[in-house]
Amino acid sequence: MRCVPRTTEGSPAPLRPPRRRLDGVLLLDKPAGLSSNQCLGAVKRLFAAQKAGHTGTLDPFATGLLPIALGEATKFSQGLLDADKTYLATMRLGVTTRTGDIEGEVVSQAPVDVDAAGIAAAMARFRGPIMQVPPMYSALKRDGKPLYEYARAGIELERAARRVIIHALDLVDVAGTQVVFRVCCSKGTYVRTLAEDIGHALGCGAHLTALRRERAGLLDVGRAHSIEALEGMNQQARDLCLLPADALIADLPRIGLPDADAARLRQGQRIALARIAAPSGGYPDGPIRAYVADGGFIGLVEARDGALRPLRLVVTGA
Repeated sequence: MRCVPRTTEGSPAPLRPPRRRLDGVLLLDKPAGLSSNQCLGAVKRLFAAQKAGHTGTLDPFATGLLPIALGEATKFSQGLLDADKTYLATMRLGVTTRTGDIEGEVVSQAPVDVDAAGIAAAMARFRGPIMQVPPMYSALKRDGKPLYEYARAGIELERAARRVIIHALDLVDVAGTQVVFRVCCSKGTYVRTLAEDIGHALGCGAHLTALRRERAGLLDVGRAHSIEALEGMNQQARDLCLLPADALIADLPRIGLPDADAARLRQGQRIALARIAAPSGGYPDGPIRAYVADGGFIGLVEARDGALRPLRLVVTGA
């Protein structure tokens, strides 16, 4: 006899929609107050997706672009994790907090005696390659445990400085002690730490009060959808919001292949480079996007030792 789930009142519980095999990328405009994992769960529920993953977390207080990969697109998330990011950030001068952002308790205060020109001059020192010490309140792990767990227990650990690149850092606005700036940076950059370091350079300290991710690689928040908007759509309309699985790696070189060679790749076979037309500019080092003649995405391949070799391929069909 089949067991039917029931509520505590004894009536049948509503059945959860069956999970779907769904491949694609959703650009989510993350709201403040939710963790990235909470947003991921909401998207997975709204799309009834079997498999989903985000491509780099945002702190709960942060907003903006949070690309979420569904199904086969999760195979290509690393490309966006490694991509440059652009943020619009607001910091408050004269106050430092335990976490470096608005969520932490205040640990020091200092008078602020600096104008926009002085702030811009301090920021100029942080453009280009810099060394940055990761914050204790971060998900980086030590002995299998995130640093923030040590921090919450009152334990401060030494962290090695890491090289990051600040491609652009521009002052947008100054209103009293509130400073708005835009930064384009390499992977691994902590904007909280950047704000703290700028505050230190100004001699008054600072912490981050707002953060919005505007771009990740070639993806822009202008194309993103809010959770509220998605909740107001039917399933067909939601599905139309999805970008194709290769949207996460659109900046990689591309090659087209005949159907027969595509079939060989999908079976894990190599293809001699001599039998296929090379991309314009020749074969690059590293991954290449491979497509069949009709434009269908095959996956990532690499040219090595005279052959085109499969790296990560999409699985088609049910």
